Amino acid sequence: MAIEKHTTPVFKKDLPDDSYKIQPLPQPTGAYPYHLNLSEVTAVAPDARKLVFHMVGDTGNVTDPRSQQLVVNAMARQFKGDLTDKERPKFLYHLGDIVYHHGQAARYARQFFEPYRNYPGPIFAIAGNHDSEVDPEDANPYRSLDAFTAVFCDTEPRIVPFSNGAERKSMTQPNVYWTLDTPLATIIGMHSNTPKFGSVSEEQRQWLISELIAANAQRPDKAVILCVHHAPYSADTNHGASAYMISLLEGVFDQIGIRPDVVLSGHVHNYQRFQKHYANGSLTYIVAGSGGFSELHSIAATDDARFTADSPLLKDVDLVTYNEAAHGFLKISVEKQPDQGLLITGEYYAMPHPDDVAGDPQASLSDRFQINASV
Repeated sequence: MAIEKHTTPVFKKDLPDDSYKIQPLPQPTGAYPYHLNLSEVTAVAPDARKLVFHMVGDTGNVTDPRSQQLVVNAMARQFKGDLTDKERPKFLYHLGDIVYHHGQAARYARQFFEPYRNYPGPIFAIAGNHDSEVDPEDANPYRSLDAFTAVFCDTEPRIVPFSNGAERKSMTQPNVYWTLDTPLATIIGMHSNTPKFGSVSEEQRQWLISELIAANAQRPDKAVILCVHHAPYSADTNHGASAYMISLLEGVFDQIGIRPDVVLSGHVHNYQRFQKHYANGSLTYIVAGSGGFSELHSIAATDDARFTADSPLLKDVDLVTYNEAAHGFLKISVEKQPDQGLLITGEYYAMPHPDDVAGDPQASLSDRFQINASV
């Protein structure tokens, strides 16, 4: 008999309070409002008609790196072949949890620099909860996000001392929450700290409001993409949805009357696509946290008493599709359509399990969605 799965987000019951895990943020390395222009880190000026890039989350792995490497190899292959420059991916945007389990510098060589040695493009990132955590038993004391900022928030590109001599240099993001400016999209990246369901300071909340207002002023010429590691909506059995993140984001959207075109997250180790319905439209929420960590999270069964879908916070949200059984990644494109504005196209590519294949298998298209960013 087939197991009936939830078709909406769920909340996990009887959750402990882990707000004690919240860590202070490092000082910004750039000037407010923490913007980085894509043209500053790419050798070729981005095309003004179409922008293509990868997104992936939760790639770190402490046990079996094979799934992570298959995902990286498949993304790298999409740079090759008979592609015009307009069709070629320009960068990877990482949705957090780059290394497990406590963000140590010593973990980056094996879990980041080595797997991505052949990835041709720049890599941007927001930090996940594991990147932000601190191991109190580590023999070499460090602060939250010390290693992450050395890799991604440097003041100039340079060889990272703990990269084991990797050619990939540090990135120059101006802060752990920041905005990437591109010709066709404004990509706002939040930092949601270490608790299981996220935490955002009032200072960052006010920054988010300002960034959404500024990005909205550039519509319809630019799409607005919001990224945050902790997924607001989820139907998985490990986390479930985050009441905190839902209240935070939906509260901001309601306060200023502005919503992004899409919200993307990691944290949950699978792929899920949700549609949140409003009186005046809808918003796509994506979970893409299946980038390599060995354990994948399944969708909750409707008869599992540990979960509930009965909450006003989950009203009018549908789980459109999901992939709970395969690692994978997203390829996103934002294209200027003649007389039709901007079209966002998302493709989720899934990989077979390493035990089921030999060699370096191709990725298969598992989901495809489109968003008219001008509506």
